[in-house]
Amino acid sequence: MKTQIKFNRHSLIRLATVILVAIQTGLFGFANAQTASTATNNNSVAPASSLGTLKQINAGVLNVGYTEAGPATGPVVILLHGWPYDINSFADVVPILTAKGYRVITPYLRGFGTTRFLSNQTPRNGQQAAIAADVIALMDALKIDKATLAGFDWGARTADIVAALWPERCKALVSVSGYLIVNRVANQQPLPPKAELGWWYQYYFATERGVTGYDQNRDQFNKLIWQLASPKWNFDDATYNRTASSFNNPDHVAIVINNYRWRLNLAEGEAKYDELEKRLAARPVITVPTITISSDFDGANADGKAYTKQFTGKYAHKILPGIGHDVPQEAPQAFADAILEVGTY
Repeated sequence: MKTQIKFNRHSLIRLATVILVAIQTGLFGFANAQTASTATNNNSVAPASSLGTLKQINAGVLNVGYTEAGPATGPVVILLHGWPYDINSFADVVPILTAKGYRVITPYLRGFGTTRFLSNQTPRNGQQAAIAADVIALMDALKIDKATLAGFDWGARTADIVAALWPERCKALVSVSGYLIVNRVANQQPLPPKAELGWWYQYYFATERGVTGYDQNRDQFNKLIWQLASPKWNFDDATYNRTASSFNNPDHVAIVINNYRWRLNLAEGEAKYDELEKRLAARPVITVPTITISSDFDGANADGKAYTKQFTGKYAHKILPGIGHDVPQEAPQAFADAILEVGTY
């Protein structure tokens, strides 16, 4: 007796993703496995209309998906999201900024949303210098000489790096959780057990079981991270699902796993970023005007004292009690106000 197996469009896309992960973690080795597409993900949900127009542009090694809103001649703000989030974290921030005359650019980072690699040969690398270089490449492609950068999580780290290494491209900075530039040597030092517990997913990602588990359960996994990182935020399914579609990016799993393995010295970076990483390991100070923001997520570091000396320009620190990690989405007015304030420094 023959059994007929029918695949719908969603099943085929998921099957292709599983095969991709198998290639990335198997015979060809994780770091060198590749996939490329410049087409928009068919499973993507359109970003919130308040973010502006969704566009694509070739920039560096990527075809970057980004939204743009506000007057074309206005001062530029680039908003940078983290993991496991996407550009929709800024859905309520953008209208506040555009109402004040800002041109707001909100890109999907590599491995998220509609951003794709241009070549099959480019390593799916999530190291910090690579993501920061993506932002510089995007600014070059859009002919933006200088912008205010604001972000949280990966986005805050990326904004910190651009401000530290390319201060001539950064008018001002808003960074949630402060100075997040990674020093991999320092990262080898253990934390107290309770602090280590908070980073449980990094150790999970260090295993092949973690790669497969994240790929197969990325929706449930990332929703759990949202809940743990923002325990007082009662987001609804519609809010989460609007962002979750960004995790269907064919390079998403590879980028996320590489990012955390690289931080733990379990994956090597690309040689072309070695000089940048050497400079970052020296903990460069940030000279541009800066506002840092902390929330409940920052715990004992909420007062900002651990990193205040890393900011040598005009500086202020804001504490948002009762707010979790996704500051722009949980406290959009406060996040936007910080951008508007730092723009006057």
